[in-house]
Amino acid sequence: MASQAPDYRQFLQPAVVSKLTNLDLIARLVVEGFITGLHRSPYHGFSVEFAEHRPYMPGDDIRHIDWKVYAKTNRYYLKEFEEETNLKAHLLLDASASMGYGSGAVTKLQYAIWLAAALAYLMIHQRDAVGLVTFDEKIRRYLPPRSIFSYLTLLLQEMQNTASSAATDVAQTLHQMAERIHRRGLVILFSDLLDDPQKIISGLKHFRHNNHEVIVFHLLDPLELSFNFRQDALFIDLESGDRMTIQPWHIRGEYHRLMTEHIETLRRQCRENRIDYLLIDTSQPFDTALLEYLGKRKRIGG
Repeated sequence: MASQAPDYRQFLQPAVVSKLTNLDLIARLVVEGFITGLHRSPYHGFSVEFAEHRPYMPGDDIRHIDWKVYAKTNRYYLKEFEEETNLKAHLLLDASASMGYGSGAVTKLQYAIWLAAALAYLMIHQRDAVGLVTFDEKIRRYLPPRSIFSYLTLLLQEMQNTASSAATDVAQTLHQMAERIHRRGLVILFSDLLDDPQKIISGLKHFRHNNHEVIVFHLLDPLELSFNFRQDALFIDLESGDRMTIQPWHIRGEYHRLMTEHIETLRRQCRENRIDYLLIDTSQPFDTALLEYLGKRKRIGG
């Protein structure tokens, strides 16, 4: 009996990915799961600019046969994705102490790293140039964009070695990078955005003023969204070290009001400044974020 092919879509689930340790493998499996999901979803046929071929199999749609390859090889191959070039993308990864929080098996930083790794893998296979910035209250590391495949190893190694520490100053990093990046491109921010929203928006607007396209992945833990703590708890600020024992039920209503206000301010002002904003619960599958990127990439590329 033939063995059943693995369902790579399981690797879109953070809880499944958390059992793996090799970031290169994680990136590949997340992307393969995503591509498999595209072909089984209403997004079938979505142009993902992924330059790869595979042999024709009985039952495949002949519209996707690459006839140029057939003319050269006398064999049928499907051209699943169209290649696009010349995009320069910068991945801005928030590695402040608050990103180290996770109520379950996955911290916000782990989720951000896995998502950034998958996007880097996808972009370099598209022949796009990818760079990486890790930061907390200042820029820790800057790897400028490159499009060669061997560069992916360096990017993934840097991500793998990134740990959460220190306080947050998202706005300062955004302004510094806006001054540093001269060629128009795509900027992708991965952060919990636990900072002054007006300062964050000011930094994001700096990129838009310089004609960069911007995607913001706002990452929050499920309990940061629900505040559904069941009993008295000691809360520790991961950045300042301040401690407070509270009864969660007593402040849950006010917490929800303030968090909703914070999120809506960011969402509204991003929309007003033509910045793509996506709020992500870190228990959420990766495909929603990857589709957000592909939508932006398609608009940029044509």
